Amino acid sequence: MANELRRHIDTCRQLYNHCLYVLNESDDIPARYEVQGTLPDLKQWWGGLKNVHSKVLQMVVKRLYDNLSTLRERKKRGYRVGRLRWKPPREYRSLTYNQTGFKLENKSGQPTLWLSKIGEISLVYHREIPDDATVKQVSIKREPTGEWYAVLGIKTEDEAPPKPDNPEKAVGIDVGILKYTHDTDGLSVGSLDLSDERERLEREQRALSRKDHGSANYHKQRRKVAECHADLKRKRRDFLHKLSTWYAEEYDFVAVEALNAKGLMELPSNSRNRASAAWGTFLRMLEYKCEREGAYFVDVRPHGTTKECSQCGVSTDKPLWVRQHSCPACGFECDRDANAAHNVLNRAIEKSDIGMGQPESTPVETGAATDTEIPSVSARTVVEAGSPTLNEAASAAE
Repeated sequence: MANELRRHIDTCRQLYNHCLYVLNESDDIPARYEVQGTLPDLKQWWGGLKNVHSKVLQMVVKRLYDNLSTLRERKKRGYRVGRLRWKPPREYRSLTYNQTGFKLENKSGQPTLWLSKIGEISLVYHREIPDDATVKQVSIKREPTGEWYAVLGIKTEDEAPPKPDNPEKAVGIDVGILKYTHDTDGLSVGSLDLSDERERLEREQRALSRKDHGSANYHKQRRKVAECHADLKRKRRDFLHKLSTWYAEEYDFVAVEALNAKGLMELPSNSRNRASAAWGTFLRMLEYKCEREGAYFVDVRPHGTTKECSQCGVSTDKPLWVRQHSCPACGFECDRDANAAHNVLNRAIEKSDIGMGQPESTPVETGAATDTEIPSVSARTVVEAGSPTLNEAASAAE
């Protein structure tokens, strides 16, 4: 079955490259549906296309036009963009069934996925599909590690709960490297330590560099390197998923900084730690989970949140090594990141239009206590949302 899947994916890759060639040779780029309309005639002289489901072929064309749209949008934002390149086999590893051509079955307790023109595939669910869910799309993907995944796009009848008119629990979050998050309730969560995983990756990469390129040992070692990358990715995303889920379920109003993650990566130093922090991924996860849980998600401009005093608004320059905020105007003192988190929440309350600007409707006290110890949670202890570890630390902050 794996060989059949690889054959279908390679056919889709060749169709992608063929359509890209047609677009490059055209004076005017035709509409997507015009290209899709040529697929029946294309099958007459390209017999291999008849062995692939029609919806899969249409999704290949859609994938090409989505890539073109991405380049077009980046060019509008001022980025220098080139042209789309042909896909080699290692860069094209998935195919998609949309609406038709697939069926989920359960035979003797074993879930199976039937795909048109391919056959039945045994599945192991990551988590059970809800009873009221309708599967709308199935994507089959082969990872560099050699593992196969079926990604199911589902639609459920459950709707997101309505957002409260007057949120009772609000939080401002400041993200960083020393402490991954520091919020206005006084809770800080440490950054995930992946130093052991990075050292293992570096060892495997050094071993790969000593192999003869293209040999059997080279391909074995390349898979080991891919497994190290996958291990890093899974642990990082697991941490981000659990932390974002906890904030979305715990609070009615979540305020964050609208960070330019790409711009931060282009700064001259410490780029690897910024990349490992994956702030952009965390904020995207937090946004859609707040929408799912019926909580407000407000992002504000990040400029000056660290320098500005959350009590009086006076700005004070602070080098990175100064971790304490001390205002020369009003004398307010607190942790540097705690002050930034309160500024984020203050700006979000001013920006929002849900009646949170008045003192009686402000959901939290926006002043940080100066004589309380900030509870800190290690990233290694961040478990699933609602865990005793996070709840106990939050209670201590109160």
